[in-house]
Parts: sequence; C-alpha cells; structure tokens
Amino acid sequence: MASTAGLVPITRAFLSKFYDKYPFKPLVSDVSLLATACKEQALRIHAANSDDPGNTDLAAQLDLISPHKIDENTWRNREQVEEILFLLRKDNWPSSLKEEDCLPTNAVAVRLAKLEEQMQHLLTTIQEFQKASSERIFNMVLTYMPQDFRCILFKQQRERSEKRRQAEVDALVAAGGSIHDKYALLWRQQMDRRHQLAQLGSSTGVLRTIVKWLVGVPQVLLDFVCRINDDNGPMEEQRQRYGPPLYELTSFAIALRVFISLWWSSFDHAIFPTKELLELLEKSVSVYSSEFKRFLSFLGEVFENSPFLISAEDAGIANKDDFKEAIIAAGKTHEVLVTVECEGSLVAWDFRLTAGKDVGFSVEFLDASSTNRPMLPYQRYEAHQGNFYSPSIGMYKLIWDNSYSNFYRKSVRYKVDSIPPVLDTDKHALSTNDESPCSDATSNDEKQ
Repeated sequence: MASTAGLVPITRAFLSKFYDKYPFKPLVSDVSLLATACKEQALRIHAANSDDPGNTDLAAQLDLISPHKIDENTWRNREQVEEILFLLRKDNWPSSLKEEDCLPTNAVAVRLAKLEEQMQHLLTTIQEFQKASSERIFNMVLTYMPQDFRCILFKQQRERSEKRRQAEVDALVAAGGSIHDKYALLWRQQMDRRHQLAQLGSSTGVLRTIVKWLVGVPQVLLDFVCRINDDNGPMEEQRQRYGPPLYELTSFAIALRVFISLWWSSFDHAIFPTKELLELLEKSVSVYSSEFKRFLSFLGEVFENSPFLISAEDAGIANKDDFKEAIIAAGKTHEVLVTVECEGSLVAWDFRLTAGKDVGFSVEFLDASSTNRPMLPYQRYEAHQGNFYSPSIGMYKLIWDNSYSNFYRKSVRYKVDSIPPVLDTDKHALSTNDESPCSDATSNDEKQ
C-alpha cells in the first residue's frame, strides 16, 4: 500500500501549469473543410428528399451541440463510429450496390470495404483508450488501499458490477435495441459509476469514518473522487485546454454519419454522382480517423503523466489531513489514550515511520482497576494499519516504543480513531446524517 501522507487531490491551478507542458498541435485544416463539405452534401440530398420525415430528423442532427465533458465526447464519437460501420457493412448498402454483375459497382464495393476496415480499426482504438483510462484510475485507487482482504473485495465488487452492466447491454441488444439506445445505456452506466464515487467521497460523519477504516479508502482519495468532476473542478481545465478540438471532431463524426445515411437513402435513384460523393467519403474517413487517433494518442500521453494526487506544497495549500507527527527519542515511548464510550466501537489506527527503520507497537486496555490488558501484542513495524472491536468501554492505550534504541530517534506519522457502532435499528438516522447513538467524537490524550 502506497502512502498518501502529505498528499492532496490535484487542483485546477496545478493542472493549468502541468498542461502548459503538453500543448496540442491544432487539427489539420481538412477537418473543418471536410466537415463543412459533408454537411453541405447532406443538406443537398435532404433538399431533394424533403418529403421523407426520417431524412428531416437526420438533417436536424447536423445542428447538435457537442457535449462539454471529455469522456462524454469520447463516447459520442465511439457511437458515431459504430453507426458509420453499420452503414458501411455490405448488408446495409443500398440494394443497387449489392448487385455483383456490374463492374463499376464492384469497384465501389472494394473501396467501401477499405473504409469499413479503417473505421473498425478506429473503433478498436477508442475501446482500448477507454479501457486503459478506466484501468489506470482503478489501479491508482488499489495502489493506495491496504493490500489485504479489502483490496480483494474491492476487485471482486468491481468485477461483479461490470458483469452486471455488460449483461444489461447484452439484453438491450438482444431485444432489438438500436446503436443509439445502446450508447445511451452505456453513458448512463458511466454516470452511475461517477455518481457512486461522488457519494462515497461526500459521505460524512460516522459513515465517512466507516468507509475510511473498514473499506480502507484513504481520506485523500475520498476528497479526490468527490471533487474531480465538479463543473469548476480540476477537470474543467482539461476541458478548456483540449475540449475544442475534440468538440470539432465530434461534429465532424456526426456530419459524416448523417451524410452517409442520407446518401444511402437516395443512392438507388442515382440522383447524385457516385464518384464525387465517394471521394468525399474516402477523404473524410481518412482525415477523421487519423486525426481522432492522433488526439487519443496525445490525450493518453497526458493522462499517463498527469498525477491524481500531489503534495500540499505543489498544490500551494497547507495539508489539513487528520494525521499527527510524533518524534520518539532514543530509549523513550510515545503513548496515545483513546476513550471508548460504547462497547463494540471500532478502535483503528494507521501509522508510518518518516524517520527510522522500525518502531515497536502494541495496544492495551486499561480496565476499571487500572490493570493493563493486552489487545495487540508487541511487534516492530515500519508501517501498520489495523483495528479491532472494543470488548468494553474505557481507555485504550496505543504505544509506540523506541526504548530498545540507544542512539536513534524515530519519527512517526499517525492517526487514531474510535468509531462508534452503527446499530441496525438506527439505519434511518445514519442515512439522514443524524447523530449516532454514541458520540462521533474521539477524546485523545497524549503523553511523551
């Protein structure tokens, strides 16, 4: 488990300076020129078939405004690519294109097959980019979680959730859902993931403490998932820097898909010259595919090098986490007394040496007769995180021992909590952020 000591979530100001090192080379001018040409041809075809309500709906999509979020635009582009692939597959060609006894038609078929191959490769590239981005965030969370049963449970829960979501998509497709329906569901699932993370990060009081200790998610990660996608949060800097070229590519993809759809609807009537429109289609697919791949490659490099957590100094703020520092002189101990007011409370700790090789650590219970009862046997650690349920109310003493050292002092960064039990009968109170039956406050007295 990597330490989060002294770290805070990335800030917009930090990302602004960081992104200065990663300027995006503007899209080639052909993106704008070809997108405009696709729109013009689409509107020209629509004007010749204006009595078809379906064509009117298609033409109206040319005026769609691109979403503001980077990931939503990526999903939108992926949807358009899959829609274009659907149109380029032989089963969905206009009937006259499917006739095999016409040599000119065969030549067109060969060129369309090459376009289909290009778009299939682009779809695979987008899928791999999204998967890599998702895995990077997930692995970052795992890096800062305790590497024990909680980490295993976290992985298993994610696997179950993703299988359930995939089953929802498969059921929709099996029931005859359209490509648009499928991507509407995929985006809702993406927003569900984000909403769950935001809820985790914004939980308060007893619930927040339970999440931190039982699930093992460090406070800084809770802060990160809570703030990262705020409208004016850190990612807004990314949207302002890299959003405009992506928005242009999204509009290009929509124009390209609408153009093909409208062309196919009039193809059998031979109203428009096939050669001219096919050349436009080939140029558009080539430029869109290469520029979108370039953008994803660039963004992938930015993501790969961009930190999620930074030092408080880099963020320009004071670190206000709940860790404390203790310097333990050679031959001395450091003790913390924790008051437990409810039986069954969780006594939890997390510490790491910031100077020194190791330190002795043990936990004792002070009963009414002031007799010390061992709760955690003495052992030497470099770092340790643990907890137990208190068998009785009273005082619990956590001891960091450096008495065995004759020369070296130790520096320990630690936090200690007493978490009152959450009763089944008090679920409503917990869900509405009311107070727990026992006070959430922890009274700690320290002595050297």
